[in-house]
Amino acid sequence: MDLSNIPSLITPAVSRFLAEKHKLYIDGQWVDTVSGATMAVEDPATGQQLATVPAGDSADVDKAVAAARKAFETGPWPKLSPIERGKLISKLALRIEELADELAEIEAIDGGKPLAYARHGDMVQTSVTYHYMAGWASKLNGEQIQLTGGGDFHAYTLRQPVGVAGLILPWNFPQILLSYKLAPALAAGCTVVIKPAEQTPLSTLRLARIIEEVGFPPGVVNVVTGMGETAGAAIAEHPDVDKVAFTGSTEVGKIVARAATGNMKRLTLELGGKSPMIVFPDADLERAIPGITGAGFYHQGQVCTAGTRIYVHRSIHDKLLDGIAEQASKLAAGHPLQPGTQLGPLISDEQFQRVSGLIEEGRKAGADVVTGGRRIGNAGYFIEPTLLAKTNHSMSVVREEIFGPVVCAMSFDDDDLDEIARAANDTPYGLAASIWTTNLGIAHKMASRVKAGNVWINTHSAFDSALPFGGAKQSGWGRECGFEAIRAYTEIKAVCAAL
Repeated sequence: MDLSNIPSLITPAVSRFLAEKHKLYIDGQWVDTVSGATMAVEDPATGQQLATVPAGDSADVDKAVAAARKAFETGPWPKLSPIERGKLISKLALRIEELADELAEIEAIDGGKPLAYARHGDMVQTSVTYHYMAGWASKLNGEQIQLTGGGDFHAYTLRQPVGVAGLILPWNFPQILLSYKLAPALAAGCTVVIKPAEQTPLSTLRLARIIEEVGFPPGVVNVVTGMGETAGAAIAEHPDVDKVAFTGSTEVGKIVARAATGNMKRLTLELGGKSPMIVFPDADLERAIPGITGAGFYHQGQVCTAGTRIYVHRSIHDKLLDGIAEQASKLAAGHPLQPGTQLGPLISDEQFQRVSGLIEEGRKAGADVVTGGRRIGNAGYFIEPTLLAKTNHSMSVVREEIFGPVVCAMSFDDDDLDEIARAANDTPYGLAASIWTTNLGIAHKMASRVKAGNVWINTHSAFDSALPFGGAKQSGWGRECGFEAIRAYTEIKAVCAAL
């Protein structure tokens, strides 16, 4: 894997952006941190430094929250009509479409995602989400209530914005997952403080420039880059933040929940997963094999909904695994900017060491490595797509969320749907699942039995801006996308007038 020509693949616009002195975006101004602290951002494919960004902390969060509060209470933002608010969100969506190539390149080089995936997946879904949510801005209605006790009263409800929202982002899908939070928050009339992941802050800083250019009033959107334990924690526990939306690991999500609920913030959490893929003997393998391969290894398995546990009928076990292994072994690893790359690096050395350690634990516990399991090259944090067979629920590779390109396979013999569901549900997580069968009766019966916020039939990771997304059990609280996202950024007020 030749990484020597990478600088030549970076476009002039992105090169200029990386070289600039980056600042925080607070109250419509670009400012340095109070402390003057900075932090380095690296290219995970090479381990080389890409840029330097501000390392904001609680003092910077205080300034950003104050700006957001002022914009929410007394600025021009609450005076805009719903239609005007929706137009601004649509204008942002259109500008994202115009700059999609540049944004995708930043996303790819910063997060290790193949450029084609960032451009045709992330950026398309991002702009669609802003377009979709823009329409909700003018449809936030209450309703008239007929009181059970009768009498001369006029009773109704109002749906109103919750206030200042703190948006804390992960590193795997910075722009998509920001849009899932920012678009409904803006549509509802909230103001926000955004804290991007310290590993991947660059595309959010670029988006802030677009927000400024589009013409959002000062203080409506604020961006504070920094570490999770400083800037992120300050947002989660800030007394003047009304709502927190966090996407990340379950472990960190619990910390955020404790901080946020300490002063009764509204809270949305989209957390970890260990998603099962259940393959029945009548499954269409020509469809299932590429679908399951993609579910397990897309973005190097660094996806909360990644299909990481296969439950397959014994009669097709070997054929399915052989097909997955063949396709996985053909995935082209390379720098995200290199043409043809299908497999980029893990996000960091820390993540590489963790994934490698769990694979080794699986080997020692008796798992068979069908394919993969080794490092690729000697630069960056690349690891082969790994398929493990002869796994069971006592193994850490089956129990823990790995967040790497590792899929574990197990088999079943009979068609007892309750028993199959019991195995699939034997996890603290409940984010997603997929069911592979040509029998729609079985498919829908299993869909009702699997404990997951998202269940897909004969596909995996089918997302849409109109479809609610979120998890059960320790995979999170609340939902993003669809009208459920609008609910998360609004509150209902009951009004009753004696006539």
